[in-house]
Amino acid sequence: MTAEVERAVRELLELLVEELDLDAEVAVRREGETVTGALVGDDLGLFIGRHGQTIEAVQHLAQRVAFRGQPSDVRVVIDAAGYRDRRASALRREADSAAEAAVRGRRPVALDAMTASERKLVHEYLRERGDVETYSEGAEPDRHLVVAPLGRG
Repeated sequence: MTAEVERAVRELLELLVEELDLDAEVAVRREGETVTGALVGDDLGLFIGRHGQTIEAVQHLAQRVAFRGQPSDVRVVIDAAGYRDRRASALRREADSAAEAAVRGRRPVALDAMTASERKLVHEYLRERGDVETYSEGAEPDRHLVVAPLGRG
């Protein structure tokens, strides 16, 4: 099954590279239950999109193509030019700053809207602190995280 997922992700990304006339190589790798399809190259801003919106859409599409709408334990991640790692680092810095502000000010701090996968990353990252809690508010596409100090009431 995983080989089929890898093949489907590779074919989708190769098609997009060709159709969008991108100067990029496609790399697909599997780590445990995650298949990552990545574009390697320069000037991939068009593929990443504003605030990662295009790459998120391609990831959703890749998931649908790979599993033909069936549920699966395998996760598909799409990346380009190291965007996911850079974005994760930026989100952790933003989360640290919000947590410090929430604890110092003894009040909840709302973060900017982010995707479900980004909210999950921040939830999991801040869970270890022990002095703040996180929860989501709002409706897509404006759904955002709130970081609040524990024991504020």
